[in-house]
Amino acid sequence: MTRKSVKPFEKWTFEEVEDTFGLVRVREHVLLAEWLNVSKITIDDRHQAELKRLQHDLQSYIDIWNEAELKIFFIGILLRLVNYYNDRYRPFMERKLSGKIDDVSVAGVVDFMLASGKVKPKQPYFCLHEYKASRRRVNDPLGQLLIAMLCARTKNQNAELPLYGVYVEGRFWYFVIMHVKKYAVSEPYTSTKDDDLLTIFFALQKVKILIEKYTS
Repeated sequence: MTRKSVKPFEKWTFEEVEDTFGLVRVREHVLLAEWLNVSKITIDDRHQAELKRLQHDLQSYIDIWNEAELKIFFIGILLRLVNYYNDRYRPFMERKLSGKIDDVSVAGVVDFMLASGKVKPKQPYFCLHEYKASRRRVNDPLGQLLIAMLCARTKNQNAELPLYGVYVEGRFWYFVIMHVKKYAVSEPYTSTKDDDLLTIFFALQKVKILIEKYTS
């Protein structure tokens, strides 16, 4: 018997994900609108000052940082400010994820995820992938995030729970919601702009509120 090969996340395009698994992109989704409605989220002076410092570094170096530098010097610090640690789930970095989706085996590394579990991620709720914007890049950021989210869903007991995701291309942040067979992608938020960075920070904070109902 011939063993089926495992297709890694980075080899998937969003079109292949749609065609293979029947995923449909919609222009608007109530769950995405709910996520990005951050009018009730607030920020204290300390976090405001930290954001300004982070943004200053980003504006100075965004065009010369490589992926690792962007991840360490900006994204990682921003996620730490959000502070996702609690008793029900925690953040995981650079963790391998594998699964079988409709008899198709997939695997890859997720840059950042929120999941239950102490040593290993068990039930994922949120995934983030980061990329250095480049015209020469051959992989598809959206496709890689979508297949990672579908793979994450195989770990969940309830396949109808929504999954939240973000992919970052340099200064641009895209928020993605997946629910059953539909998904939606936000317009890009530019992290070098004051208002957009606040929205990014608030939306990352909002993730904690959104997944609270599934972890309590």
